[in-house]
Amino acid sequence: MAAPFDTLHPAPVWAHFETLCRIPRPSKHEDALRDHLLAWARARATSHGLRAEVDAAGNLIIRKPGTPGREQAPMLALQGHLDMVTQKASGSTHDFLKDPIQVVVDDGWLRAPDTTLGSDNGIGVALTLALLASTDVPHGPLEALFTVDEEAGMGGAQGLAAGALQAKLMLNLDTEEWGEFYLGCAGGQDVDVQRQHVAEPWPAGHVAVTLRVSGLRGGHSGVNIHEERGNAIKLLVQMLVGLSLGEPGVAAPCPGLGLASLQGGSARNALPREAEATLALSPEEWAVLQSQLGLWQARWQALLAGVEPRVEVSAQALDATAAAAVQPAGVLPASEQQVWLRSLHAAPHGVHRQSQRVAGVVETSNNVGVVNLQPDEGHANFMVRSLLDDGSQALASQIAALWGLSGSTVRCSGAYPGWAPNPDSPLLAVCQRVYRERFAADSHVQVIHAGLECGILAAKHPGLDIVSFGPTIRGAHAPGEAVQIDTVAHCWTLLCDIAAAVSAGQYTTLNQ
Repeated sequence: MAAPFDTLHPAPVWAHFETLCRIPRPSKHEDALRDHLLAWARARATSHGLRAEVDAAGNLIIRKPGTPGREQAPMLALQGHLDMVTQKASGSTHDFLKDPIQVVVDDGWLRAPDTTLGSDNGIGVALTLALLASTDVPHGPLEALFTVDEEAGMGGAQGLAAGALQAKLMLNLDTEEWGEFYLGCAGGQDVDVQRQHVAEPWPAGHVAVTLRVSGLRGGHSGVNIHEERGNAIKLLVQMLVGLSLGEPGVAAPCPGLGLASLQGGSARNALPREAEATLALSPEEWAVLQSQLGLWQARWQALLAGVEPRVEVSAQALDATAAAAVQPAGVLPASEQQVWLRSLHAAPHGVHRQSQRVAGVVETSNNVGVVNLQPDEGHANFMVRSLLDDGSQALASQIAALWGLSGSTVRCSGAYPGWAPNPDSPLLAVCQRVYRERFAADSHVQVIHAGLECGILAAKHPGLDIVSFGPTIRGAHAPGEAVQIDTVAHCWTLLCDIAAAVSAGQYTTLNQ
């Protein structure tokens, strides 16, 4: 795996990213990587002056003194998260708890062909480590915060003690479009639904069938939500509702359809690419389903034209051995089946409201992210995002009310604040000026619908001035994720220049 990294520039950044690819780091499993970086920092206590600690939430904080003559400059914090979203292509045997990420160089991009790459946020972490290890970049005191559990609920940022950071200036390195500075982001929360029930026996004479929706692009539930990509859970549920109730001109009814299981999605913040249901069908209903597969696929291809060119629906009867394994567990009671299917069909997904304050930016959205139904219980997760805290609360309340009608157990949790933009940020002025001087072009200021940890950190550190930037990343949270190689080099140059500028004393507003 070393060969691709050996060819990339800047070498220090890619060497650190190779380490991140080598050490597994799913959310809530960052210990091995964090311990490795803690030992790395402590081994450089004498040579580089690094001081490292792990807080009660499991976050790693590394501080470095300023270079000679810049020891009294304003302290600059650098922030990123250690964990990564773990998604893999169908048929992949990759084990995210054991296996290194396999990468290829592909026409100017570094890509993981069959899995997520972890450039979100591994590149930001690698950039920070390279600056901590540098001996030739002038800078003031640095404070690096590496959080854990960002992708699964921002647990590390939530658990950081108020006032734990000493810096008043922060660069978050967790955005995905080179040439843009981010100054605000959405907050959000999770809505979890659970139901328990007593399974019914497998209907006598019914065939065990798997019904599958696949071929969708997936992606980041914040960054890609406005693109109207398909959600495999919603499509599968739409089809099951049509089959069980009938839909004039589209689907003949299969009133005896029994639902044994339904699984879709594997991460709350990723658009579901695949979903599968195990059904109990009479031989006549199985024939009806087979006759309608092409109709449903053509329908979705028309509805999602230009967005999901590879959407596919398939069905297969289980062989005797596989059927014998699922039939003893039974099926959902008919009443529970209808609660789940109708409620999931009615649940909102996608853009809920566009911002009226920031043109072209999604204000509020929801992702039907993960569903797991079994004959005796079921669980569903919805991830709500909004630029306005009241916006996420309102939509979460609507989703909870929908499920409350059926007496479901509903829990809203993990709420985190949005990051309110400050167009007058002195640090932003520094970043824009440095960018213009280095690249002879103007940068752009954006507000992102994805969730960053900046809002949480700002709430815990009043007055903290934060700006975010990063390289160009495509397909974050989906297999095939890629980072544009030359933009990583640009980010390294920009990071070094900003650190030098902040410490040079020429921007007096930063010292007020």
